[in-house]
Formats: sequence, structure tokens, C-alpha cells
Amino acid sequence: MPETTQTTSTALPALPALSMQAERLIELGVHEIAGLSTDGLRSFARSAEASSADDGALLAVHPDLAPASALAPLLRREDKPGFVVTDMPDVDLFAPLDTVVLPGTPLYLVTGIDRGDHMANWSPDEALPALTTEGRTPLLLTEGVHWVLQLPAVLERNRCFMTIGSRLRKANDSLDARTPAIWISNGTGRDGRERRNAPKVGWCWAGNRHTWLGFASATGRTSRQA
Repeated sequence: MPETTQTTSTALPALPALSMQAERLIELGVHEIAGLSTDGLRSFARSAEASSADDGALLAVHPDLAPASALAPLLRREDKPGFVVTDMPDVDLFAPLDTVVLPGTPLYLVTGIDRGDHMANWSPDEALPALTTEGRTPLLLTEGVHWVLQLPAVLERNRCFMTIGSRLRKANDSLDARTPAIWISNGTGRDGRERRNAPKVGWCWAGNRHTWLGFASATGRTSRQA
């Protein structure tokens, strides 16, 4: 197990109130992607906001309704839209790990999110059991995208993050070695020069380490009925 990185995490701004997050999703058209009404989205946010225990939570749409391929282009950085790497056409097949339990509702909250900067230079294979030991759950790819949609500042040069709660299971029931992540394109290779500095959904090998990728995680997920 690698030593914990001593680099101090950047102080990130707090998430907006849930009602403001709902308005942001409506502004981006996420409710239309998911087939949800604006009234339903706003009502859910108001109901959840009434609980002080949910302060700082992220409002997320179930990945079955709003998949990563539909959400990624909504990301923006320096007026450049987000994108999914060309060698990840199966991005929407990356599903929650068996240990990640999602509420069975279209909308839910993700609590206690951390970017995992202290795990930079760990591999996904090393980070997952450590997070489990800490009682934390790795973010799904769609949850990571939701986070950046609400707080673009969480995506920084040299401090981006992996979302290893989402994995692709092969026909033989083993896990595909790719693990999804969200970072910033350098505009090289197949990304294209025009995509330099754009938000990027891509993948890394489960056994590889990267100094610029932490492991985003949360304390849990909860659903609150409107």
C-alpha cells in the first residue's frame, strides 16, 4: 500500500443549497434527459433541504435515467464542453460495483463527498479496499459528473479524480481493467487540439498509479421522498 500523499488538499467551495442544485440541473436540461418534471425535481430538493442532516449533499439523478454519455457534454471549462474519450464508447455500461447500493428512486443525495487528494499516486486496486476500510463509498462516474456540473472548481489541473464506484463487468463476470475518471484534457492525441482544457471523461488501468488523480468518495447515499 502506498504512503498517503502529504500534499494539502485545496479548500473547495461548498456545494450550493439543494434547491439551487435543482435549478442548475433544470437550466442544463438534465430533467429532460431523465424524463423528470421540473416540479418533481424542485419538490424533491425542497423536501431534502428541509433536513439539516443533508447540508452539503449532492443532488444526483439515477444513472439509468441520466447516463454519463448524456451528462458529460454538459460540463464546461473555459467555455469548452466536456467529452468522453473516443476509446470509451461503452461508457454507459460502467455500472455500480456490487458494494455500491443506490436508492431505488430517480433522485437521491450523495453525502460527505471528498475528492481524495490524499490518495493521489495510488492505484484503483489499492484505493478501493482502503476506502472500504474507512467506511467510505467510491463515487460513481455519473455522480462525479454531477459534482463538477454543480462545482466546476473541483476539477483542477493536477488535482482531478477517479470514480471507481463504476466498473464494467465482462461476460465471464470479471471486471474490465478500465476504471473511469474525470480530468482536464491537454488537447493531445485523439482528443484534438481544440479540446485543450476541456473537461474529459476517460479511464485508467486498475493497477496503475497517477500522481494527478485522487479517488472521489462519499459517506453514503440517501433518498428523500418529496
